[in-house]
Amino acid sequence: MRDNLVDRIAEAPREGWLGDVKGLGTRLEGAKGKLARMDAQTARTRQSIYLGIPSFGEIAARA
Repeated sequence: MRDNLVDRIAEAPREGWLGDVKGLGTRLEGAKGKLARMDAQTARTRQSIYLGIPSFGEIAARA
């Protein structure tokens, strides 16, 4: 989607769509922002969460 917008922005002046360049630029910035939020969400969900349950190594060391 982002690449398509970049291509359309490049095409707009050639085709005389001068009024569309600003709108396409706004949509491109929105797409970049959404991709950044999705990347941040993915990074957060990849982190492990400590649940307070001891690992096997911790249990075996007690025995």
